[in-house]
Amino acid sequence: MDKLRIFQLKSLFDEIVHFINSEDNSEQVEIWFARELQEKLGYARWENFMVAIQRAVDSCKTQNINIDDHFREVTKMVELGSGAKREISDFMLTRYACYLIAQNGDPKKEEIAFAQSYFAVQTRKAELIEERLNLLSRLETREKLRAAEKQLSQNIYERGVDDKGFGRIRSKGDTALFGGYTTEDMKNRLGIKSNRPLADFLPTLTIAAKNLATEMTNHNVDGKNLHGEQSITSEHVQNNKSVRHMLGQRGIKPEELPPAEDIKKVERGVANDEKKIEKATKKLPKQKKK
Repeated sequence: MDKLRIFQLKSLFDEIVHFINSEDNSEQVEIWFARELQEKLGYARWENFMVAIQRAVDSCKTQNINIDDHFREVTKMVELGSGAKREISDFMLTRYACYLIAQNGDPKKEEIAFAQSYFAVQTRKAELIEERLNLLSRLETREKLRAAEKQLSQNIYERGVDDKGFGRIRSKGDTALFGGYTTEDMKNRLGIKSNRPLADFLPTLTIAAKNLATEMTNHNVDGKNLHGEQSITSEHVQNNKSVRHMLGQRGIKPEELPPAEDIKKVERGVANDEKKIEKATKKLPKQKKK
């Protein structure tokens, strides 16, 4: 997601924030209304959005967090086209409630992916939102590569290649992608321990490149009905060379890109931040008894 789109989406979400007094009137509590959030998250029907809200409520219950601190059902009057008014149901939501709703939405939707970081970042500065989006993108891309490599391993096992053969195929693919540098060569260049996966320290672009080449190999192993280590190696090497050529046309040499932070550290950091979101969120003031 580019910077301009991040600023555009941030402005849209900033427009619907409201403030109410805390229980002791000592501070302001940020709140959002579900009906307004529904539109920003790209839900056309309230009934569909209620499914995401209910999942968020269930998630709150699972974590033994008081639902009333973050979700409050309210009613409001809306004007109909005829000029008449009618009462509709709505929800008052804290930042944490909005975060849970976004977490239970479809991350393939741009608005949902943005909201997951927008509500996770305490100050919601555009730069911090962008940084978190980039971290999540790298984690997602790494997970896609894991899945593609697992699929390749399964595919070629059925075609006469064992685990050691898979390791050799993957290594020769790396050599093709990195312009002659082997997997171990790249680990040495980037200062990576020999027992750690190279991909855990690669930038998102390079992980995506490895994933594309692997997905191409998966596709062609099936499509061309390839069998045996030699023919599958040839296919994987060619796919990595093709991806390298494409990057080269844009002036990018994968072996020259700097290493990125250990993916395990990124995963721990994101998980720890998510644990702190509820504690950092100001709670809804208790409802006054009528």
